[in-house]
Amino acid sequence: MSETLQASAAKAPAPDANRWKALVFIALAQLMVVLDATIVNIALPSAQQDLGISDGNRQWVITAYALAFGGLLLFGGRIADIWGRKRTFVTGLIGFAAASALGGAATGEAMLLGARALQGAFGALLAPAALSLLAVMFTDAKERAKAFGIYGAIAGGGGAVGLILGGFLTEYLNWRWTFFVNIPFAIVAAAGAYFVIREPAGRNRSPLDIPGVVLSTLGLVSLVYGFTRAESNGWDDSMTIGLFVASAVLLAAFVFTESKVKAPLLPLRVVTERNRAGVYLSLGLAIIAMFGLFLFLTYYLQIVQGYSPVKTGFAFLPMIVGMIVGSTQIGARLMTRVAPRLLMGPGFLVAGIGMLLLTQLEIGSSYAGLLLPAQLLLGLGMGTAFMPAMSLATHGIEPRDAGVASAMVNTSQQVGGAIGTALLNTIAASATTAYLKDHLGGAGSKAQQQLVQMEGLVHGFTNAIWFAVGILGVAALIAFTFVNTGRPDMSSTSGAGDEAQDEVKIPVIAH
Repeated sequence: MSETLQASAAKAPAPDANRWKALVFIALAQLMVVLDATIVNIALPSAQQDLGISDGNRQWVITAYALAFGGLLLFGGRIADIWGRKRTFVTGLIGFAAASALGGAATGEAMLLGARALQGAFGALLAPAALSLLAVMFTDAKERAKAFGIYGAIAGGGGAVGLILGGFLTEYLNWRWTFFVNIPFAIVAAAGAYFVIREPAGRNRSPLDIPGVVLSTLGLVSLVYGFTRAESNGWDDSMTIGLFVASAVLLAAFVFTESKVKAPLLPLRVVTERNRAGVYLSLGLAIIAMFGLFLFLTYYLQIVQGYSPVKTGFAFLPMIVGMIVGSTQIGARLMTRVAPRLLMGPGFLVAGIGMLLLTQLEIGSSYAGLLLPAQLLLGLGMGTAFMPAMSLATHGIEPRDAGVASAMVNTSQQVGGAIGTALLNTIAASATTAYLKDHLGGAGSKAQQQLVQMEGLVHGFTNAIWFAVGILGVAALIAFTFVNTGRPDMSSTSGAGDEAQDEVKIPVIAH
């Protein structure tokens, strides 16, 4: 066996000489995509007023992006495998820039919504191509740990950075700059990628699985839209229920189809391996908790505490710092020394402790005494867990499947974000309504009524945050039980780029 391993290592491709330069442009592109998930939220009230968008339709500015992005991710991942990761990456960047320019120049509701859908579609090309490039370019365990530490910090903290940038652009320029700001990001990243990145080996030459594309896209769109509609129309709405039923049927048909066709869009071997399944499940659950929290803290700081958009953005800085430290200083340093579950599980638990602190929120809660330590713990925990999760999701995958495995990471995050926003917001709204029903009648003056309304709002937030604590606990349990691989084997090259090891099925991680 040792002779076979040495022979395989000898045949393994040499690392890309430009991989660290490439990481800069891949990270820049990922930052742009993650920023866009939150940067528009702060600008939405201004855009709604400027373009005359109704209250009923304003959610579509967010939903149009989420539907296109979440629904087309698997398709985008397989396109990267078939068409080439570098080409897909650059095309996605150029398309995202063009869609952002269209959104910034929007003269009406239809133009803005169309631009958001286009952003989502090109983001679905760009995001899996970026992660799969990283997976196949960094094959040495130590280098891989550093690269994914940086990537994990961006993936985790980019959303909070978007809140800061969105606040600045909205307050000091106008909402259109939350779109225009993407253009320089995309141009620099596309130019750098074109000249620096060399197309990695291992392209999938199989024909595209059209039935799989149709079933997965419709199934994921139905699922994301179902949760989005549940937030605005309620869980007992007939259309909401119909969307969930349709999603279940379509995704079941997709799994059946993938088990039968010769060249599946999503080879079931990608998701049935227990470590990757554990990553996809735990990461999706953690994002459910995180996205709900972003929403609650934004409302709490602006409505209850009276923060401006810029001050609100800066209030999220401790979480960003925590994520960067967790990813680059804790996760990256320990990833080559301990098993991934010993970073992911404790990471989610530390984040859960930070979330637990936030269940103590009150109208006059101290930022320094409660919000700051809670955010630091959340950031540290999530950063520590995200980094090994991102790496393990593509570790040991065959090069021909790197794009679709990367797309599954993004899909779990995107679907988790949609579920988190809808589920936790619905829980918060129900708790607030019940509180107001019990307490508002006893409030005499207008000032007392306003106080009760604020108390009801905070009561709703804390109720939903309790659910988020439980969700993070489940994520930690899944990480501890599903992820059973040991620490990376430092004696050999590992990762998606090692085609020789894939051929002889030698495990790239020591058990």
